[in-house]
Amino acid sequence: MATIETSGTAAEKSVAFTDGKVGRAAIEGAKFAGLMFCLSIPILLLRIDSDIDHKPFLQLRWSWPLWAAGLGFLVRFAALALAGGGRGVTAWLPAVSIPPALSRHFGSAALVMLALYPVIALALVGRAGSIKWIDNFGIQVMIYVMLGWGLNIVVGLAGLLDLGYVAFYAVGAYSYALLATVVIPQYAPWLTPWAFWVCLPLAGLLAALWGILLGLPVLRLRGDYLAIVTLAFGEIIRLVLINWTAVTKGYAGISGIPRPSFFGLPFTAADNGFAATFGLEFTPLHRTIFLFYVILALALLTNWVSMRLRRLPVGRAWEALREDEIACRSLGINTTNTKLTAFAIGASFAGMAGSFFAARQNFISPESFTFNESAVILAAVVLGGMGSQLGVAIAAFAMVGGTEILRELDWLKAIFGRDFDPTQYRMLIFGFSMVALMIWKPRGLIASREPSLFLRERKSIPAAHVAEGTG
Repeated sequence: MATIETSGTAAEKSVAFTDGKVGRAAIEGAKFAGLMFCLSIPILLLRIDSDIDHKPFLQLRWSWPLWAAGLGFLVRFAALALAGGGRGVTAWLPAVSIPPALSRHFGSAALVMLALYPVIALALVGRAGSIKWIDNFGIQVMIYVMLGWGLNIVVGLAGLLDLGYVAFYAVGAYSYALLATVVIPQYAPWLTPWAFWVCLPLAGLLAALWGILLGLPVLRLRGDYLAIVTLAFGEIIRLVLINWTAVTKGYAGISGIPRPSFFGLPFTAADNGFAATFGLEFTPLHRTIFLFYVILALALLTNWVSMRLRRLPVGRAWEALREDEIACRSLGINTTNTKLTAFAIGASFAGMAGSFFAARQNFISPESFTFNESAVILAAVVLGGMGSQLGVAIAAFAMVGGTEILRELDWLKAIFGRDFDPTQYRMLIFGFSMVALMIWKPRGLIASREPSLFLRERKSIPAAHVAEGTG
């Protein structure tokens, strides 16, 4: 291996340094390739299959970990060989900083695209194929965008790490399911066509109440201790849903949940249905498109309320609490009320999202509200950039939408074999993406913040100045 010489011309020193850097990069690449090979053995090498008699046998696929090791070597070698000055992989990755003006125009353009999304899906894939893309892709993604924006109030603005956010999601779903299937049919049957619109705010209020009940015992906790308590709260709610069978029916779940109506007009083939009233041919696509615009409106309402609250005194108190709680107390801010409002408002949006989820699915069970849901929502907030509404939305689209797109990659079977299923590697791809993004943008995809208040001109605050306690 060549070394850096202390004498000679500048060109000789440069060549010597380059040769040394390439040699070190090759050695580090080989080490990383060996590590990748060892880590990929239980994931890629071993496969349990069954024969004609349905007896399991172990199949070894040596080419898969070898490909992973080779790819790891190339990535590591390129990262170290192209980086300069010992700054590592971030030296050659592009620095992305979205200007505030571009961010605002991007938001407007994205809103127009979302409004036209059902029309675009219909034009591209027709009626039969558009139901899948509008429902499984569009509606599913918008639910997580709304949940991400709700959690962004708690984590991104107030700085309270919440690992049990799915509990409020479950409270909203079960609140609507029980009200719409038990309470309204028994005490107010005339409200049945309007059940969703009546129960939607009630589900949000009940979830907010549970948010306050969670916030009261944990007011003195911060950081990891708060995360553990919120995680326990989420698991407690799930266990209650499983074991309180007299009310929740346990694992059997609640079925027959009324679907949303178009202001009292059901999306059915009956004479009083939506299609017959407007003289249209009945198709399930009407309800799917309507549900898409409902969740889009709810998500935009969440964003609008969040942005307005951020400019109010309570929003500035959240941000002060996030930066330094001791300084926040010294300024006379009531941290108790500040934390409770963050928990309550964030929980209310999760409750409304849960209400919509129950109405869309027509069936709910505890299996839909596991810790994985909380992890995905929190990952969208962290990867998108805590406090950034646009970043959270982009991260939710990438994470949830990317999972749905993997289902459409059947053409990869021609390369990796007919037994290859891209969805099985969803978490592997997701993990690699998280690691890469945390190396490239450790404070999230959009780390800059716009100040809530400004004197003469609104200026974006760069990521280097928004670390806790300094921004």
